[in-house]
Formats: sequence, structure tokens, C-alpha cells
Amino acid sequence: MSGARRYFGTDGIRGRVGEAPITPDFMLRLGWAAGQTIRRKGGDSVVIGKDTRLSGYMFESALEAGFSAAGVHSRLLGPMPTPAIAYLTRTLRAGAGVVISASHNPHHDNGIKFFCPNGMKLDDAAETAIEALLEEPPRVVACDGLGRAQRVTDAPGRYIEFCKSSVGRDATLNGLHIVVDCAHGATYHVAPPVFREMGAKVSVIGNDPDGLNINVECGSQYPDALSREVVRRGADLGIAFDGDGDRVVMVDGQGRVADGDALLYVIAAERVARGELRGPVVGTLMSNLGLEHALARLEVGFERAQVGDRYVLERLRAVGGVVGGESSGHIICLDRTTTGDGIISALQVLEVMVNRGRSLADLVAPMECYPQRMINVPLAPGGNPLESPAVGEAVRRAEVELGDGGRVLLRPSGTEPVLRVMVEGYDEGLVVRTVETLAEVVSQAGGRPGG
Repeated sequence: MSGARRYFGTDGIRGRVGEAPITPDFMLRLGWAAGQTIRRKGGDSVVIGKDTRLSGYMFESALEAGFSAAGVHSRLLGPMPTPAIAYLTRTLRAGAGVVISASHNPHHDNGIKFFCPNGMKLDDAAETAIEALLEEPPRVVACDGLGRAQRVTDAPGRYIEFCKSSVGRDATLNGLHIVVDCAHGATYHVAPPVFREMGAKVSVIGNDPDGLNINVECGSQYPDALSREVVRRGADLGIAFDGDGDRVVMVDGQGRVADGDALLYVIAAERVARGELRGPVVGTLMSNLGLEHALARLEVGFERAQVGDRYVLERLRAVGGVVGGESSGHIICLDRTTTGDGIISALQVLEVMVNRGRSLADLVAPMECYPQRMINVPLAPGGNPLESPAVGEAVRRAEVELGDGGRVLLRPSGTEPVLRVMVEGYDEGLVVRTVETLAEVVSQAGGRPGG
């Protein structure tokens, strides 16, 4: 069987609603194909969750129909964070977990992610097996063998208790005023109760989803609104999630943003202090050089994986590590859960603040974040600037000019039709000039007109 995949990308299947493959008929076939794979492995049920996109209702029904046709039962969780589906897949002993979400993308996109029974994301081989079945016409099982569907009404409460259990039994957030931005997404009804039940005063923004406003100028991708609200309210800090709740960034009391690299440093440093860190910390090709240097001062190893939480996870398991993540705020604590979890990651940082009696600003201070700039260059259909001699020459010139004090990375996105152009170095002015020059060369070599 070929390892090439037609539909699955870096993080499941994703695209614009109504355009192949993000259509109801495809989702029905996908449910049937995944159902066949589950039954061949001895499973007979799935859990299905979604974020707050309007299209999620349509795709939930289509997937449910496909699973039923394959003889697989569906347990419907409703709007829930992606990491909650991973947790509930394990605890409900399901054959797989299904997430209907396009994560940080706008509402007109949607997608599907799968979890194995152990709460880990599917590997390439499993995705390839599902794709092979997609080439077959769906065959409906006998009527008395059709899958049934039921709502899991206590899913939010189950997950809230799990999140709270990720920190010490005696940990409280008494005295902290936290502003929480839920990105009008899947955390809107679970994140605020977690922090309130642990004793914090919680102010909430981005918690009024209407199916269309998910990630719109809010959440972890757009923390400016959170920064302003923290300062306006005089809060101790702010926490921002993305639309499906697997990413988190935080804001200190002065409104300064601590991204995934900074939070990863705080979590790793505390594990070192407690003697609990195992193996190296794993970041990605996009992780700031300052993180690597700060960890080196703690005598902690650091490795870079490909961009994408699945690759961070694969590397952590390969090297025996427990903590890894991405600059975007997708942080994995394998000693607490099986996948990136924004709420649990935030709780790890809050526990350090409370136990050490230190502010977020104090905790992230040892990590000097080097200037890093990235431009997303929209790609024309079929365009591949990485094959352009002009782009190659521009990269070589940039690397010579940056010298040992910087680096260049050009990387196709796994979720959007863009090429990410990233430059990092000590000299901010040089970084800005270099990334703008490279982005222009890339655009001319294969970018979308007017992009």
C-alpha cells in the first residue's frame, strides 16, 4: 500500500466548506471508511465532538450516517475542545474519537481529526488505510446491525474534572483575577468553570459563539483584545485559547504576550526544579532560538521536530520526553494527557505561579525571545516557489548576511495554501528587512496574484 495520502494533511482533513473534500457526501463516505477501519480492529463505537462552527451540525449528521452504515455506534458530545475528545475517547472506551474542527481557521473552513482509542492522533498508516477504503463504494450493513447514536450529556463536566486533576490536589487559584478569551470557540462553556472552580476570579471575553464568529479577531491568534482587557480590568493575567482549545497563549498583568515558547519554558523549568523532567524538550523548526538557549542554561536538551503537534508527539515518544510544543501555543504534557491541551497547559503555568508566588512576567523573564518574523505568502494553484532558483539564491544570500546569529526557514503550511517565510536573528532591523525581501521573491516565484 502506498504511503502517499490524498486527503489527510498535517492535522487531519481540512478545507473550505462546500469545496471538495469538505462536503456532506464526502463526510458520509469518510464515516463509513473510518467505521470499517474501526470494526476491523475490533471496535464498535466512536465519540464525535465539534467546535462552534455552523457547518459542524451538517458534518456531524453526515459522519453519523456513515458510521451507522458501517455498523458503528456514535456517541455525540456536542461542542467540546479537541483535547476533550481525546480524553473522552479513552474514558468511554471508544474505538476512535472524531473532531469536527478547523482549529484556528475562520468559520468558512472546517475539517476532521481522528484519535485512536488511547487518545493519540492517528498515525500515517491508519490514515492511509482509511483513504484506501474511501475508494470503495459504501456498503450498508444489515438493518439489524446499523449503528445507533446517543448524546453524552455529561461530557463537559467529565472534562472539567479531568482538567482540574492535572494539577496538585491542593492547588488553588485563590486571589488571582484572570481574563479568559475563548475565541467564540469550543472552550466557551468549559474553560471559565475550570478556573472559577479552582478559586480564581474570572472575567470572560470571546464566549458568545454564533457559528460564524469563531476566531474572529480574538483568541490565541489575536491576543491584542485580551491584552487590552487585562490592563483595563487590572487583572493579574489573561489566557487565550484558539477555536478548538488545543492552543493557548497568556498575557501578563502589563498586557505583554507570552507565546507557546515562553509557556513551554516555564513548564519545563518547573519540571526540572521538581526533578520530574524526563528526556529532552521537543520544539519545532519554528521554535525561537531563545527557548533553546534558555533550556541549555538549565542543562536541558532540546530537539526540533517538523511543524505540527503530531510530529512533536512522535519525537517525544521516540526520545522518551514528556514536554514539547509549538510557538503557536500547542503544548503537550505527556505526563498529564495524550495531546495538546490549552486548558491543561495553562493550569501547569498557573500552578507554578501560585506555588512559587511569582508573576507570569517573572517566570518567563529568563527566556530572551529573539526577534522572529514570519510572512505567509499565498500560493497560486500548483505554485511551488521552493523549486525556484531565484528563491534558492535569495535564501543563500540571507543566510550569509545573518551569519551564525540567525536562521531562515521556508515551509509550506499543512493547513492553508500558503508558504511560511520565517527569519530569526539578533538584529531586529536585519530580520525585518530580510523576511520582507524573501517574501517578495517567493511571491514573484509562485505566489497568488494580488496575495
